[in-house]
Amino acid sequence: MGANIGTSVTNTIVAVMQAGDRNEFRRAFAGATVHDFFNWLSVLILLPLEAATGVLYKLTHLIIKSFNIQTGEDAPDLLKVVTDPLTRSIIQLDKSVITGIATGDLEARNKSLVKRWCKTKTNMTFWNATVESCPAGAVCWVEGNQTWTEMNTTWTEYLEKCKHIFVNVDLPDLAIGLILLALSLLILCTCLILIVKLLNSMLKGQVALVIKKVLNTDFPFPFGWVTGYIAIVVGAGMTFIVQSSSVFTSAITPLVGIGVISLERAYPLTLGSNIGTTTTAILAAMASPGETLANSLQIALCHFFFNIMGIILWYPIPFMRVPIRLAKGLGNKTAKYRWFAAVYLFLCFFVLPLAVFGMSIAGWQVLVSIGVPIVTFIIIVIIINVMQSRCPRFLPKFLRNWDFLPRPLHSMAPWDKMLTSSMLFCGRYCCCCCKCSNCCRKDEETEKISKTSRKSLEMYDNPAMSTDKDTAENVRATQL
Repeated sequence: MGANIGTSVTNTIVAVMQAGDRNEFRRAFAGATVHDFFNWLSVLILLPLEAATGVLYKLTHLIIKSFNIQTGEDAPDLLKVVTDPLTRSIIQLDKSVITGIATGDLEARNKSLVKRWCKTKTNMTFWNATVESCPAGAVCWVEGNQTWTEMNTTWTEYLEKCKHIFVNVDLPDLAIGLILLALSLLILCTCLILIVKLLNSMLKGQVALVIKKVLNTDFPFPFGWVTGYIAIVVGAGMTFIVQSSSVFTSAITPLVGIGVISLERAYPLTLGSNIGTTTTAILAAMASPGETLANSLQIALCHFFFNIMGIILWYPIPFMRVPIRLAKGLGNKTAKYRWFAAVYLFLCFFVLPLAVFGMSIAGWQVLVSIGVPIVTFIIIVIIINVMQSRCPRFLPKFLRNWDFLPRPLHSMAPWDKMLTSSMLFCGRYCCCCCKCSNCCRKDEETEKISKTSRKSLEMYDNPAMSTDKDTAENVRATQL
C-alpha cells in the first residue's frame, strides 16, 4: 500500500515541470494528483478494513492454496536487456552480501555491498592431522595411540576486477549510496523535463487536435460507459509493456497538461496502470524458490487485489469518482498559488509517511489515539465545506463560512503574500518587491490576456470540447 502511494510521486514531479504556464499547470497537476488521491483514499479505506478483517490476506491465502504453481528460474524483466549494460558500468552489488543481511547473517553486516571482484576462484586444500577427540561429523581413524582426522582449508583467488565506476573507490557504502542517490535524482529530473519539453513541442496545432479527438471520443450510445473500462485495459497493457506505472503515468501527465487527454480519460488510464504494474511483481514471485514461492506470490496478489478493490470503490459509480473532483480542486489551488505544489510534495510524500511511521513504531495504541481524531477532524471539515457550497441553510450561521477563524487558517492569500515577498517573486506583488520597471506593465498585459482566455481556463475540465477558435485564442495570448 505504501509502495502504491510512493510510486505516484514521479508524475507529480512531472506536473511541477509545467509550472511555467498557469493553465497547463492547472491541468497537469490535476492529472498527476488524481493518481495520488486514488491511492490515498484506497489506503484510507482498505488499510483499516484489512487490519480489522484480514480480507486481503484471507483471499490471497485461499487462492495460493487452490493452485499448484511450479517455481521457475529467473524473473522475467523486459527492460533488463536495455538497462543492465548501463547500470553495470555504474555500480554492481554483491548479491551474496544482500542475501546474508536478509537472512540475518551477522558476518554479512560487516561486508561491503559494492562488488569489487567479478571473477573469483575458490580453492580447497586437504591434509591429515592428529586431534585429541574426533570432531562431530568428521572422518576419523586411529593409528597407534593417536587419533587422526582429515582437515581442509579454503581460500578465494581473485582473478578479475569488475568494471564499474566505484570499483577502485575507497569510500564507505553510505557515501557511495548518497552519491548514487543524488546522481539518480539529477538524471530523473532531467529526463522528466525532457519528456515534458518533447511532448509539448511534438503535440501542438493540428496534431494535438487529432489526438485529442481520438483519445477523448466515447463509444456511441448506449455503450458510452464501456469507454472508461477499455481505457483501464489500455493503461494496464501499456504499463505491462514498460513494466513501470511511474513511466506510463509520467508520460500521460504532460498530455493532460497541454489538453490532449482530458482528466476524465486520464483517470481510468491511471487506474489501469495501477493494475498493470502488479503483473511484474506476480511474474517475479512465480520465479521465486520453492520455499519462498507461496509467501512472495501471496504478497504480489495482495498488491493486485488492493488495486482491484480500489477501482471497485472509486470508479464504477460516477458519484464515487471522488479523486477526480479532489484533483480538480487541488489543480485550481496550485495554479493560483504555485508554491503550494512544493508544499504538497513535502507534506504528502515526506512528513505524513514519516509521522505515520513514527507513530506505528510507538505502538498501535498511539497510532489509533492520534490518527483517528485527526482523520475524523479532516472528514468533518470536508463535510462542512461541501455543505457550505451546496446547502448552507442546514448549517448554523457561524459555520456558513470560515470567516470566524483567523484569515491564515482559511485562506492561502496571507501565506502567498508572505512567500512571494520573502522570495522576491516577480509576480502579483512584483511592483512592491522587485521594483522592476516592466513588472507593472506585464501585470496589466496579464489582466488583458486573462479576460480573453478565461474560457480557455475553464476548459481544463474537458479540454476535448475546446474548439479551433479557442486554440487560436490561446496561441494569440501566448504570443502576447
